[in-house]
Amino acid sequence: MDTPAFDSSPDPDNPGWLNWQMTDATRYNGTVLGKMLVRSDGDKKARLRMYPEHRHSNLRNAVHGGVTLGFIDVAMFGASRMFGLIKAGAAVTLDLSVQFIGAGVIGEPLEAEVELLKETGRLLFMRGIVSQGDERVAAFSGTIRKPTKR
Repeated sequence: MDTPAFDSSPDPDNPGWLNWQMTDATRYNGTVLGKMLVRSDGDKKARLRMYPEHRHSNLRNAVHGGVTLGFIDVAMFGASRMFGLIKAGAAVTLDLSVQFIGAGVIGEPLEAEVELLKETGRLLFMRGIVSQGDERVAAFSGTIRKPTKR
């Protein structure tokens, strides 16, 4: 039996949230971004959370922009799975546009609210906001190409 690519079990410390961890912790998600959680936020909306640590900081001691970009990319895939539209593996990001609004703070959860705007036969069009509490960190829009059915 194949090992599932993700652990999406309920997180005991965060009721209503599921783990969003690759079962192979040596891959990008685990080694770069660390612990992440996911939950449904209603029809065609999902929310992902990560926990910025010192390793995610820049020289200003804020969350590095590259970490925010990586988190957004992973958040679009996490949301797509929550919507039941893709499985782990062959989907790819076609484009991602990000507007940085503020600096993320180390030590406070960073959350991405992701909304599905439209699904076509092959594409998922999404947008969202990354925030910490009431502070907005970034806005984004992106497109994911779904895997080819074989």
